[in-house]
Amino acid sequence: MSGLRWLFLATMLFAPATPANTPPEAPRPTARAWLLVDHDSGRVLTEHGADQPVAPASLTKLMTSYLVFEALQQGKLKLDDRVTVSRHAAAHSGASLFLRPGEVLSVEDLIRGMIVSSANDATVALAERIAGSDSAFIDRMNARARELGLEQTRFANVTGLDQDGQRSTARELTRLAGYLIRDFPQQYQTYFRLREFTHNRIRQYNRNALLWRDATVDGVKTGRTRAAGHNLIASARRGSMRLLATVLGAPNEGARVDGAQRLLEHGFRHFETRLLYAADTPAARLRVWMGNQSELPIGVGRPLYLTLARGQHEKLNARLTTFKTMQTAPVLRGERLGTLALEVEGKPYAEYPLVALQEVTPGNVVQRFIDRIQLWLR
Repeated sequence: MSGLRWLFLATMLFAPATPANTPPEAPRPTARAWLLVDHDSGRVLTEHGADQPVAPASLTKLMTSYLVFEALQQGKLKLDDRVTVSRHAAAHSGASLFLRPGEVLSVEDLIRGMIVSSANDATVALAERIAGSDSAFIDRMNARARELGLEQTRFANVTGLDQDGQRSTARELTRLAGYLIRDFPQQYQTYFRLREFTHNRIRQYNRNALLWRDATVDGVKTGRTRAAGHNLIASARRGSMRLLATVLGAPNEGARVDGAQRLLEHGFRHFETRLLYAADTPAARLRVWMGNQSELPIGVGRPLYLTLARGQHEKLNARLTTFKTMQTAPVLRGERLGTLALEVEGKPYAEYPLVALQEVTPGNVVQRFIDRIQLWLR
């Protein structure tokens, strides 16, 4: 399978089969639900209750963070903007920076407070600054959840405090964390790995204990309420491989941290992720007739990563099939022209669409004449 490089899970035609020589049984955290997934390939390595509706607690702030980072990216908000804390924001219970009505903070300090301290007052202040009110911001949160395909996720507040109608699942919260890492990599690396934050001479520590235990962990978020129990999504990168481990509804702090850590260790020890095709790397070149060019590069069109049990990448084979025996112009960029089938130890594993990586327009009179002669001689 020389020459193969790597696509995203969304373009898969069929879900991967389970290869032979599967790894040992995965850990089973003491929790209501858990999920371990490779960030780049999207492959789920183990799960339990991942689609069960649960109270998200402060994992809600992942969506709040997403919209805050988006506002920064669009220039609607700046890190040094000054925000005056409202009475409504200062009155919020739970984790807080102990903000006072009328106090003025920078947007960046409020972000640090929201992410590191999980401060509800800072979170509401940011929501009000962006949308005018936290209720208007909640509407944006739910709209963006639908746009991201988070069909079982509903937000009733911006903080994650227990409230009727506030729900999500382990799978969708993990996907949200992945979108945050993918869409805002700089902001993610800047804020989610911070271990502490000090405001008004009060030092508060990040509740993600894995930031101290494992140097490869760089986020993401914890949460705890009476309805939710103890929640944690942890992300770690070792080499080129990033895993997301989610534990929801653990009975205590120790159980969620231990559960996430054991999931991560299992994934890194027994699996390996490789890039098979970069976005514009051809898997093959297709002869095109009657066009302005005679060869067309075809590939998967997006980065294609594959996660397999360690040692199985060497047993991987690829088979390319095109739909037409003779391809003629015009061909649109992105047009589906065939299938890439992967096999592990001779057994079908997954299929991906092959698309045109360039556009081919109809050739001029001379090009078409030459192609007709060549076809006649064949």
